[in-house]
Amino acid sequence: MYRGHTTAVVIPAYNEEGFVGDTIASVPGFVDRVYAVDDGSTDGTWTEIRAAADTIAAADGTTPDDARVVAIQHERNRGVGGAIKTGYQHARADRIDLTAVMGGDGQMEPEMLGDLFDPIVDGDADYTKGNRFLDRSGRGSMPAHRFVGNAVLGALTKIASGYWRCGDPQSGYTAISLRALETAAIDEMYEFYGYCNDLLVKLNVARLRVVDVPRPITYGEEESHIQYRSYVPRVSLMLLRNFLWRLKTNYLAYDFHPLVGAYAAGGVASIASVAAAVWALPGVGTAATPTARGALALGFGLFALVAVTWAMAMDRSANDHLDGTVTPADRRRPTEDHGQPSRNGASPSDAQRDEDAADGNGAADSAAQAPPPEEYGGPNTASD
Repeated sequence: MYRGHTTAVVIPAYNEEGFVGDTIASVPGFVDRVYAVDDGSTDGTWTEIRAAADTIAAADGTTPDDARVVAIQHERNRGVGGAIKTGYQHARADRIDLTAVMGGDGQMEPEMLGDLFDPIVDGDADYTKGNRFLDRSGRGSMPAHRFVGNAVLGALTKIASGYWRCGDPQSGYTAISLRALETAAIDEMYEFYGYCNDLLVKLNVARLRVVDVPRPITYGEEESHIQYRSYVPRVSLMLLRNFLWRLKTNYLAYDFHPLVGAYAAGGVASIASVAAAVWALPGVGTAATPTARGALALGFGLFALVAVTWAMAMDRSANDHLDGTVTPADRRRPTEDHGQPSRNGASPSDAQRDEDAADGNGAADSAAQAPPPEEYGGPNTASD
């Protein structure tokens, strides 16, 4: 347990022979359950997972029914998102309070688990994720094409998800609360790369809080097999669908918000601006001078820019309380036995209860085709 909360780690793995066994062994002792998911591997990954599970069970003196490591095998390759979804479903069924994800390739730092769990335990978040760009000194170690791809998807994910202050959405080192597993649409998660972006939208629709935690950029011996020319457009289309779903659910289905009208007006004006620009081309339009047609295109374009910017500002304001960042100075570190946080020797909730008592107040889109196996490079990040 960690600070009085049951914990689990999901380890999705596809063709991670030579890595996944060490990853399982590296999970800290305070983790109560490890869900190691072989996603239809064609090498010795499943054998390695079973061997690691048997070794730990023998050391713990447990039986298969109460083993700490739960070995799960998919009959076919479903994608990293599908493997994580399976782990989440098991954690939800087992009523695990805190569930993290660690890649089977060993590129995620086990010592960071406490940093991911702390904001959830402290009541500051329902979902935490590592952000490799909070430390500016580490950005230079990421290859340029990965940095650019991550920046593009980062901007699109902010717009689609409504988590405007969260960065590095491709980071796969995350932790989630039981409340989030029960209230977000986990069963409909995107099943391959892009799952992390998709999940953020689902968390926002469930009005759950997301917090970024700094993490270093780490590259091991594993090579990414992601084809960015197909990956970025595919995930971008998924984000567009999710964006429209979020607007409909959050701002139309249960209540009306004027930002929907602003986004719609901006979209219509954008289309009109493009049409007017084409009409202004020499030899295309005849009803007005090219200058007049160009001015019309510019006018529509400026209106679209203002409308969309206004809509984004309202969207950010409406979601500002749902995301944030925990820097190293803000972290509430636990003691050695993980029983209590080190700050003042009591958790914020304990301190608040004491204060209340003293005051006399009392206690207060996912359906998608699975990716080709060669695109599964492990869940560390979509850009690792």
